[in-house]
Amino acid sequence: MPTATWSPVRALTAAAVCATSLPALACPAVADGPNGIDDLRGAPPAPLRHLLDEPGVQFLPRPGVPEPPRVSALSWAVTDLGNHRILAARDAHRQLPPASTLKTLFALTVLPRFAQGTVRTVSGADLAGIEAGSALAGLREDLRYRVGDLWRGVFLSSGSDAVRALATMNGGWHKTIEDMQVTARRMGARDTLVESADGFDTPGQFSSAYDLSLFGQAGLADRDFARLAATKTALLPEDGGPDASGIQNTNRLLVGSHGVAPYRGLIGVKNGYTSHAGNTLIAAARRGDRTLLVTVMHPRSGAENAVYEEARALLDWGFAAAPRAAAVGALPASSPDGYDAGTEPAAHRPPATAPHRAPAAGPAGRTGDVVVWSFCAAGVVALAGLGTALWWRRRRPAGPWDGGPVS
Repeated sequence: MPTATWSPVRALTAAAVCATSLPALACPAVADGPNGIDDLRGAPPAPLRHLLDEPGVQFLPRPGVPEPPRVSALSWAVTDLGNHRILAARDAHRQLPPASTLKTLFALTVLPRFAQGTVRTVSGADLAGIEAGSALAGLREDLRYRVGDLWRGVFLSSGSDAVRALATMNGGWHKTIEDMQVTARRMGARDTLVESADGFDTPGQFSSAYDLSLFGQAGLADRDFARLAATKTALLPEDGGPDASGIQNTNRLLVGSHGVAPYRGLIGVKNGYTSHAGNTLIAAARRGDRTLLVTVMHPRSGAENAVYEEARALLDWGFAAAPRAAAVGALPASSPDGYDAGTEPAAHRPPATAPHRAPAAGPAGRTGDVVVWSFCAAGVVALAGLGTALWWRRRRPAGPWDGGPVS
């Protein structure tokens, strides 16, 4: 056979190699990470869409990993802060009233702006506008407090009076609310709408287990925030004196009170309650070299301490499951100097105005699948076309273009 007749065969072989190689080139390399510490056996395939946008409990079963406990909370999430993996969640993006857990966003926004030793004499204007029924730290008008005292009033007593005083220092109540919304957007907290800086029930105010987990993670990366969140008791003012009074952290899982046993290794973060929001809680615990963060919103069991006991059950599960659990999502990384402004969650969604769930493409999501299959389809078409050309060439008489006789 003349040499020229081998060209279609060579082209056909090259096309076949390209077609079979494209999926491998387009797909991400397999590496340990989202599926466990060092064992990929039995690892589930990457989800084709973001599980956190799906309703109900999201959990990827794996051998040796127990299922999450059944709890009554409308929304919750369990995150391994060492690698930012969300191990399991229920309706993580469901918008619900956050109550005082929203004070974590207030702290992320205002805490870095004033030195802890700055002195503030509390005025009547500072304490004006506090909603009836709000928790109070017990600040007194015309008394001098350090900024550190005010923050202990926020974190331990969940005091709206302390929030008001700090908001006044920050330029006012409405400016602080606007600043908090900017901080939330910068962090990628797309489910959060701020209407009250202290988390008091206000129409149109929402957050989600995902966003509150973002706030808790970012806060624990800040030294002052982490120290305040872990403080159990304090004097207010800290310097003492005849006007000082003792305050205790209202997070029962941290201090152990009202029939709740303290959780071993708990390091904060913030609890909340209003009649509309019900009980809410962001709780973090460290055991060995692992730190877990659990967010629980609005348990419906009716039990007095349900939010704490359900958080306890989820933390226990997280410590047992984390070494081998597959991730259903992830939080973007944070740094000690604040949240990485250039990092967004995998699901980019516009500012929300109502509970919603929108599918979004991720690193190995639908967009990537379309590209891979487009290349594969092109390879198959090319392969079929070259095969047809080769078959036709073998059936027809040779012509001058093949090196055959000229007619």
